[in-house]
Amino acid sequence: MKPIARILLTTLVLAFASGCTEEGGAPMDTVKQVDLERFMGDWYVIANIPTVVEKGAHNAVESYALNPDGTIATTFTFNKDGFDGPVKTHRPTGFIRDTTTNALWWMQFVWPFKADFRIVWLEPDYSITVIARAKRDYLWIMAREPAIPQAKYEEILAFVGGLGYDTSRIQKVPQRQAG
Repeated sequence: MKPIARILLTTLVLAFASGCTEEGGAPMDTVKQVDLERFMGDWYVIANIPTVVEKGAHNAVESYALNPDGTIATTFTFNKDGFDGPVKTHRPTGFIRDTTTNALWWMQFVWPFKADFRIVWLEPDYSITVIARAKRDYLWIMAREPAIPQAKYEEILAFVGGLGYDTSRIQKVPQRQAG
């Protein structure tokens, strides 16, 4: 199977298996409000419960841009299996599900499947965020810088543990600044 076909098939299976609703997960609150303009831009993936596609990711960065139609153009890039590994890029589309808070999205990797995407932590200065799913199967801790203080990381782990996540599954993503 060609690499692109394998990625598409993996993504399709993940999207199908993940479902599109909260089924399989207890209710999970999001943050009260997200200013979409402030949220747009680059986010370094500090740690995650990786999907199949993300295993072995180094220098992972998720970038968001607001489209004129209200969708979110997303670009996820990383080096596969090492800092000097090949660059991988994925371009899912985000859809705002709750326009009152802007904190509950769908993320679509392959049409027609959409995956749950919840902003459950957002620092007031928009420097750190946590993206979660009601199923508690995947999680992303992201920041505007490639590292966060250890005390803040521990605080976030305690928070997501309180949401019902198995924190032993969370893995730090190796980040190395360019230059």
